[in-house]
Amino acid sequence: MGATMSTANVIMQLANPAVGYGVARSTVESGRLDTHPIKRARTTASYLAVAVFGNADDRRRYRKAVNRQHAQVRSTDDSPVPYDAMRKDLQLWVAACLYFGWEDIYERVHGPLTGELRETFYQQGMVCGTTLQMPAEMWPADRDAFDVYWNEQVAKIDISDEVRDFVLDIANFGYASEFVQRRFGPAKYRRTIGYLPQEFRDALRVDWSDEDQRWFDDYVARQARKERRKPLWLSQLTFKILLWDTRRRNRFGRPLM
Repeated sequence: MGATMSTANVIMQLANPAVGYGVARSTVESGRLDTHPIKRARTTASYLAVAVFGNADDRRRYRKAVNRQHAQVRSTDDSPVPYDAMRKDLQLWVAACLYFGWEDIYERVHGPLTGELRETFYQQGMVCGTTLQMPAEMWPADRDAFDVYWNEQVAKIDISDEVRDFVLDIANFGYASEFVQRRFGPAKYRRTIGYLPQEFRDALRVDWSDEDQRWFDDYVARQARKERRKPLWLSQLTFKILLWDTRRRNRFGRPLM
């Protein structure tokens, strides 16, 4: 079910201006989401598979591969804001968005996380950042501290017209064929906006009606029912295949990114 909110999570990450311009203006052509969507989806999902299911060696190898890409993503003199994909504070924000998404989906399917389970779930989310260059000590100390960090960062989000056009094009399947855009674009856009907290909708300057919310609630309810019926091994299967593929690529010297 997490795949249904992947674009919303990207928008949340890019709502930080430095991340937004870094992605929208990236000169690393092979890693651009708008021109290589299938490859980018594979590499991002592989990163999550390695972070969650991989061992220390898997993470080290993937970190090295990602670093080679991130080292090329730096602002230029004409950039509206300075950015550098190796900045640890930006990696913390991206990791926080990934964790926020995981928790959101989990609670939509299984109900609120509470007590010790909530804290354990949160501490495991640290791998979203430590699989990159984020030091473990940068991860907010506990789930309550994460709330403080999250609210502080959300208060700073800002989506320029340039970044807005970039992310809404992705939300509307703008990188796909005209048939895909017409057939699947409206539903993808609607669910993407639906998953966003209101602060991000406001930053995007998009409308969201009561009718939209009713549609989204029904959509999520149907997805959650399907997810609850699915055996755990099936839910994990795609990630396990991606981890296997990553290890195979390492074995035969093929690029991970």
